[in-house]
Amino acid sequence: MTLRRTLLAALLAGAAFASPAQANFVVGMGDQDAAMFDDSHFQDLNIQRVRYLVPYDWFKNKGIDAEVSSFMHRAQADGAEVLVHFTARRGCYENGRYSKRKVCRAPSVRTYKKNFKRFRTEFPGTTTFGVWNEGNHVSQPVYNKPKLAAQYFLAARSACRTCTFVAADVLDSKNMESWLSKFDRYDKGKARIFGLHNYSDVNRNRSSGTKRLLRRVGGEIWLTETGGILKFLPQFPRSESRQAKRTKYMFSLANKYDSKRAGMRAKVTRLYNYQYTGSPKSARFDAGLVNPNGSTRKAYTAFKKAAASRKR
Repeated sequence: MTLRRTLLAALLAGAAFASPAQANFVVGMGDQDAAMFDDSHFQDLNIQRVRYLVPYDWFKNKGIDAEVSSFMHRAQADGAEVLVHFTARRGCYENGRYSKRKVCRAPSVRTYKKNFKRFRTEFPGTTTFGVWNEGNHVSQPVYNKPKLAAQYFLAARSACRTCTFVAADVLDSKNMESWLSKFDRYDKGKARIFGLHNYSDVNRNRSSGTKRLLRRVGGEIWLTETGGILKFLPQFPRSESRQAKRTKYMFSLANKYDSKRAGMRAKVTRLYNYQYTGSPKSARFDAGLVNPNGSTRKAYTAFKKAAASRKR
């Protein structure tokens, strides 16, 4: 065999055993149940980053306080990085309406900063935060207050200079650009990471909402909530096959925009699938990868296969 053929054979052999090329985005998981960490199927995914929603006044309710402590301490024991995303007080959004009760009003900037610092004191190892979950949706008290959301971001940033912040987190709805335009006026140009919930794109096999944000903002986009929906009545009847296909598409969509493309100002750098733990059949919404009894769904297999060659 000639030297040239020997070299060619060696290169081909090396290619045969090479691992698939990794995408430029990191894969994480969003869930509210600490039991997820003890699930053998979750452990098989080797997920090192999780997203967790925390009501901004979590400590005022003993039950919620216990839930938060349980999740955070279990995640810490697992060595997971938690993206803590602050959100509205529980029970304030019901039947499509946000309550006008005093306790449901958006907190002052002073209160928000005080609560943020309290969380940092209780869980000093946590350095990755979402300032406010899905700010442009009616389920949140900052729905009509993008200025206040920007002030929260600046307040949290001033309280932790070494933390990483998802400055603004939005749903890909019609008001996304107008909400962000108002946010931009008050964030003093400090926002570098933006969160997006692009369920519509993923589950309708399109990319329009994702591209709208990629064109609108500069820096990084974290898909803080995304995933294939098993059931969301009445639009999406229960279907494991459809959920699995949409889960596969979710990765393809993120992969397409994990580097800057012509006409885009940002790129996708993280993806948090929501959610891991499935809901009972009676639930209106369910995007879990596993059933309540722990058995896996088709989407779990699709997720595991697609995530295998991605950073986690």
